[in-house]
Amino acid sequence: MKKIQKSKAMWGGRFSAGPDKLVQEFTKSVQYDWRLYREDIFGSLAHARMLQEIGVITKGEFAAIEKGLKQIFAEIEAGVFEWDPTREDVHMNIEATLTARTPAGAKLHTGRSRNDQVATDMRLWVKQSIVTDLALITDLQAALVKLARKYQNVVIPGYTHLQRAQPVYFAHHLLAYVEMLERDFSRLADAWQRVDVLPLGSGAIAGSTIPLKRERVAQLLGFGAVTQNSLDAVSDRDFILEYAAADAILAVHLSRLAEDFVIWSTAEFGFVRIGDAFTTGSSLMPQKKNPDVAEIVRGKSGRVIGNLMSLLALVKGLPMTYNRDLQEDKERLFDTVDTVQQSLTIFASMLADVKVNAANCERAVSDPLLLATDVADWLVNKGVPFRHAHEVVGKAVAISEQTGIPLDKLPLAEWKKIHPVCDASLQKIFNVREALSRRKMTGAPGKKQVEEQLKRWEKLLK
Repeated sequence: MKKIQKSKAMWGGRFSAGPDKLVQEFTKSVQYDWRLYREDIFGSLAHARMLQEIGVITKGEFAAIEKGLKQIFAEIEAGVFEWDPTREDVHMNIEATLTARTPAGAKLHTGRSRNDQVATDMRLWVKQSIVTDLALITDLQAALVKLARKYQNVVIPGYTHLQRAQPVYFAHHLLAYVEMLERDFSRLADAWQRVDVLPLGSGAIAGSTIPLKRERVAQLLGFGAVTQNSLDAVSDRDFILEYAAADAILAVHLSRLAEDFVIWSTAEFGFVRIGDAFTTGSSLMPQKKNPDVAEIVRGKSGRVIGNLMSLLALVKGLPMTYNRDLQEDKERLFDTVDTVQQSLTIFASMLADVKVNAANCERAVSDPLLLATDVADWLVNKGVPFRHAHEVVGKAVAISEQTGIPLDKLPLAEWKKIHPVCDASLQKIFNVREALSRRKMTGAPGKKQVEEQLKRWEKLLK
């Protein structure tokens, strides 16, 4: 039988020896949860301050703990702190190092469990991540508005089913994504309220007999409230699920935006040209200029969606309360945040290096079929029921296709054969910019309406 090898990590008096090295390697998380060091140290400083205020530790002991934690923080920031994998995670590494340097460190964990400690650290980390997300969303919105303003007079075909539908201003299309991103902003800002609750003081599952002042710690750490049930506090990961869900929706929006730029940059469309700094060539075909940045943003959305599914599956079968399975939430969360924030950053930069080919857009929007619905509306204004008007225009389109005569060049006599109400004023409908000027309602792509929306967003984003 293989001899079981034990390490001598800090496992307490219950165990005569540490875990098998295989177990130690399997269960350690310091290789990724070290990223929580700021939150762990800030949380420990607040906890220590409270312990001093209630008389559990002296002012001198607090000063020693504070000095030690600040020194550890500086070493981590400088990249010289030695992480010990036998100490399992970020919490044990920091506490053990502190205790080795000052006897007062042994009192730091009074009234605290790693269960409520890690829940606190994660909430602090997510709060900061939301702040960063909101700033990056705003930057991307500003980049979209700036590009829209630059090309506000360019008209492109709007699409449904990826088939040409009706004309819209290019700016109106970009502003659609600004609206989508605003919903992402709102979702994340709303999620903040449910993250902004302090679990520290809940202990392992049942609080503490030591008279901890949880509200004081919440004040020190900038939390708006404290949790009301110790069992829920240590096992709750809803705030991570909600954040991951909001970021997954955001990633899907970025994917859709990327898809439009991928399509628009093709030779078949030729609406935009992405700068060389944000495209790549082919290893074989020297003529190629590929929109790799947009494609990778599109691809990474699947990764973020997968992280959300992994997190949901992680918690779905857990009994109350804390279970070690929850260690697996961090890599998925960290990856989601890194991926989304990188995507937001690079896309905003890419948009600053995009040029619109107005001539190609003009050619595409000159298709008279884009105004077929306008003709139907014109007939409605002449008293023709819409369903009948729809049929009239459909017949005209069929004749246009059969004869090869563009819809706007179809003789008036042909129109009259289909419906007698048609007259010479029908030809005036086939002017794209006049057609857009007739779209005057809120949210429509009329020139005046687009200008109003550009001004609104420019003001909001300041």
